[in-house]
Amino acid sequence: MSLQRRRLLQGAAAVSVWPATGKAAPPKVLHIAFPTPESTFDPPQTNSDRYSNEIIAQILESPLGYDYLARPVQLVPVTAAALPEVSADGRTFTLRLKPGIYFADDPAFKGRRRELVAEDYVYAIKRFYDPQYNSADLYLYEGLKLPGLSELRQKALKTRQPFEYDTPVEGVRALDRYTLRVQLGETDPRFVYRFADPAIMGAVAREVVEFYGKDIGAHPVGTGAFRLKAWRRASRIELERSPSFRETYYEGTPGADPLAQAAAARLKGRRLPLVDQVIVDIVEEDQPRWLSFLNGQYHWIAVPGPYLPVATPHGRLAPFLEKRGVTLQRELNPDMVMSFFFMEDPLVGGYTPEKVALRRAIGLAQDGQAYIRHVFGGSGVQAQSTIPPFTSGHDPAYKSEMSEYDPARAKALLDLYGYTDRNGDGWREQPDGKPLVLRMSSLGDQRSRLANDLLRRSMAAVGLRIEFDVSTWPELLKKSRAGTLMMWGYSWSAGSPDGGFFLGIAYGPNASEANDPRFQLPAFDRLFERQLRLPDGPEREAVMREAKDTLVAYMPFKVHLHRVISDLVQPWTHNYWRHPFMRDLWRFVDVEPR
Repeated sequence: MSLQRRRLLQGAAAVSVWPATGKAAPPKVLHIAFPTPESTFDPPQTNSDRYSNEIIAQILESPLGYDYLARPVQLVPVTAAALPEVSADGRTFTLRLKPGIYFADDPAFKGRRRELVAEDYVYAIKRFYDPQYNSADLYLYEGLKLPGLSELRQKALKTRQPFEYDTPVEGVRALDRYTLRVQLGETDPRFVYRFADPAIMGAVAREVVEFYGKDIGAHPVGTGAFRLKAWRRASRIELERSPSFRETYYEGTPGADPLAQAAAARLKGRRLPLVDQVIVDIVEEDQPRWLSFLNGQYHWIAVPGPYLPVATPHGRLAPFLEKRGVTLQRELNPDMVMSFFFMEDPLVGGYTPEKVALRRAIGLAQDGQAYIRHVFGGSGVQAQSTIPPFTSGHDPAYKSEMSEYDPARAKALLDLYGYTDRNGDGWREQPDGKPLVLRMSSLGDQRSRLANDLLRRSMAAVGLRIEFDVSTWPELLKKSRAGTLMMWGYSWSAGSPDGGFFLGIAYGPNASEANDPRFQLPAFDRLFERQLRLPDGPEREAVMREAKDTLVAYMPFKVHLHRVISDLVQPWTHNYWRHPFMRDLWRFVDVEPR
């Protein structure tokens, strides 16, 4: 469905005036391209969709955030007056909100200014438990056993009655108009990072959700710097400065990097946001996205893999781009690119030795270096586990079979467990003689086609036949939730410095949520639960290592790489600086006429 945001939200933001002429300055418009379509702008329904969450973060606000330019990263208050008070046992978090923060104007408020209050965060958290949304991100709260919330959910499921939002619970409550308290049933020393993620703790007003009903995903209304102006689904998203956004000025402490320090100097004392509008185009194919950047259409771009040799020969900025004034920011990203096996699939799923051997053989047959070179233009480092750099649990010295390329061992494993060519057609059959055809789900863009071609050749080299089911991103997300895929691949990006999340994607109770493979292994689950309660330190690192070893042994995921992102930034763009975890950074970016 295409959506044009209602007209009363399309008025101009505050205009600046040119001192020399007295004429209104043209609006500052930031132009960005997304390589993957959005799905919805309603937090409980995004299924951890990165690009939908990036838009949400510009509109909704969490109580905390990150200092934009500080390295190492630092938490800072956003709508909260200060960092939370934490009880001695680490289970109770108390936050006091700043008075005088208002939601963007919206018909749902019937002409009244609507102040942000603690109850809005209570409502936002409760929505993840509401069965009507079937949230794939419920696991982010459910495992912590917030007292009373699961019981409300189970009651709604059992009675098939609406979720009881008005029933007070101990797990999350408003102590007064501006004081929020979250009570955990289980200790989580890193829960504080949840307060800094607008995609899971962005404040929403109950009036708005009830006003728009099932169409709430097209009507995000928050207290953030921007509001939604127009939306053409999977094509273009337009944001504009919110006139209701409070008076906010840049404050921060930059790290040692000269570019960060220069950005901090330009930002010092300036009111945010610095641009009036943001236009996001969805451009799935690498070539048109790259050519549009070269033509000056976008303010920055993460260089598509096939064009890295052109843009950054030998890892340095190409002379033709340097002459244009384009700058290069090159950083290892806290993410991981992987493929997963659906563990309930009768061919590739299961925990018996022959099923594990098949998945291990598929992994060993894939040349990780070739994958990085041909699909990502050489811009990445091979992954040894699901846990990415810059997060707890990541050990640069850790090595595993996850990165090994050994077609001979792959063939030997297949032979040993009865996956042989029984009819002489050149393709292996299953041990019982049935056909063996792997099916990989995929997007249809150029990068996916490159990856598919490489995978097809890798599988053929060990006698395995593979076919590809091409679909759209939203459709593949739906199929993954429904458990109708055999194999699929995409990337996970860290939302905080806690690497435990990247073990949670294999935690049994998270099946059909973040656990796309629906991996169910009690021994792994106990390891995950143990590390979750431990403070950061050697003991937790040892437990996380054992959990990583278990995932390598059973291979529900084949993790390919951690990406090195090469951002090219136009000379008329200022203060852009990729942050490893925060998404709401557009308000710091400034632009000038091309």
